[in-house]
Amino acid sequence: MLKNSCNVALKELKHWMTSEKVKTSIATFPSSAEIVTEPLGVVLVISAWNYPFLLSLDPVIGAIAAGNAVVLKPSEISPATSSLLAKLLWEYMDNSSIRVVEGAVDETSALLQQKWDKIFYTGNGRVARVVMAAAAKHLTPVVLELGGKSPAVVDSNINLEVATRRIIAGKWGSNNGQACISPDYIITTKEYAPKLVDALKTELEAFYGKNPLDSKDLSRIVNSNHFARLTKLLDDDKVSGKIVYGGEKDESKLRIAPTVLLDIPRDSLIMSEEIFGPLLPIITVDKLEESFDVINSAPKPLAAYIFTNNKALKEQFVTNVSAGGLVVNDTAIHLAVHTLPFGGVGESGVGAYHGKFSFDAFSHKKAVLYRGFIGDASVRYPPYTNIKMRLLKALLGGGILDIIRALFRWS
Repeated sequence: MLKNSCNVALKELKHWMTSEKVKTSIATFPSSAEIVTEPLGVVLVISAWNYPFLLSLDPVIGAIAAGNAVVLKPSEISPATSSLLAKLLWEYMDNSSIRVVEGAVDETSALLQQKWDKIFYTGNGRVARVVMAAAAKHLTPVVLELGGKSPAVVDSNINLEVATRRIIAGKWGSNNGQACISPDYIITTKEYAPKLVDALKTELEAFYGKNPLDSKDLSRIVNSNHFARLTKLLDDDKVSGKIVYGGEKDESKLRIAPTVLLDIPRDSLIMSEEIFGPLLPIITVDKLEESFDVINSAPKPLAAYIFTNNKALKEQFVTNVSAGGLVVNDTAIHLAVHTLPFGGVGESGVGAYHGKFSFDAFSHKKAVLYRGFIGDASVRYPPYTNIKMRLLKALLGGGILDIIRALFRWS
């Protein structure tokens, strides 16, 4: 994906940079106008640990394509990648315009005290509020790539095997659930839930074997703090006895098996925060249309998924569900489509990037109007007679007929 981002920027940059000619109004006649793209200046990119190479360099590509100088702060939770980025960018990039700052909270806090022309942050909502508060002191614009509880709505009129495999790929195949767009929970009908659970069991065993803790295809939990956080979600009294598959843990190896939980109460701890791990709760409803109310009663997620062959249900989903992005009959793969903006809404983020959207995120669209010295109308200058006022109103806010009427009255 990162290589593709580079290739797209190299191929399209000349087009992205080209000024956009736009129409002018009769109020400025004769004139011409264009929108000129310019870099914002010096920008700060603070990246996340779960895809530490991609989430660090993908925004940097957009920033330098737009002509900015960049300071990159990789996540201290992925220290090996942070060290590698500091080494490689120093060796291969222009050190006068691209720098890497390593460190943890103290270093990040020191960076946030500086004045930037834009801050791009990928991470969680708690830290995002700190970033936004620091940015507000300097009126610095931000892009906040956050997360949220991304739902997957599952209908009964589907190819269950394909749908199940795609849910698993988006949930456990993507860093064992440690991804901002992994399905956070499933909504299906009470009647269909047993079939879905059986299909999940079958495919999970096919992918990860009877002992998933030994699987080389399943990521570890990133550290002991996150392991303890996920364990706490499972230890909640409200989810006791709800595990229908998995649940095995090995703290010494930081491994948690893919875990499916059925009929989870909506007021349980696991439903109150983004899981960011291998736990997948299933909520059941009487009618699938009720799922829209369930989703919309919570903060807006980064992504939302639906599996259905019902055309009307697809349309209702697209119309009624607000999320950073939607995918019909798959999960997570919209991330790879550079012609789509990737970003959140509300609690799941501010702004978007990928492809041209990355270039735009780090650019200022400057309005430019060109005029000569002919066509200087006396109507815009004092003294403002009633006739001049009528003509000014017509020029600035009316249509061509209003202008003709005003001119007719003047004459």
